Amino acid sequence: MVASAPLLKKRFSFRRHERLRRRKDYELAFRHGSRRHTQNFTIILRPNGLKFSRLGVTVGKKVGNAVKRNRVKRCLREFFRLHKHTLPPSHDVVIVAKKDAATLAYHDVREELAAMLIRNNRI
Repeated sequence: MVASAPLLKKRFSFRRHERLRRRKDYELAFRHGSRRHTQNFTIILRPNGLKFSRLGVTVGKKVGNAVKRNRVKRCLREFFRLHKHTLPPSHDVVIVAKKDAATLAYHDVREELAAMLIRNNRI
């Protein structure tokens, strides 16, 4: 079991190269990505030509103050970290939070995003 621990750690990590960091990457996703909508989120998927998926999170000021926005971002990053192996490989995933996203607990975020992925045959 000790030998498999590094593999699990790697599988459920959220490494720097798995994040969208450049403005150009966000612009390409917004311009050319396909959109999926849920009650509290808009998910934009765009093929990236890499061997792994990357996550970008956008939470505007309409969601709430900095504390609320940061909490939403943490929940979305945690969802990606735990479910990235079920997402389509080689895609950039940008999740845009809508106004009421700050009222959700993590399990609500998980259920809403997982339901969207199942509905769109991604899991």
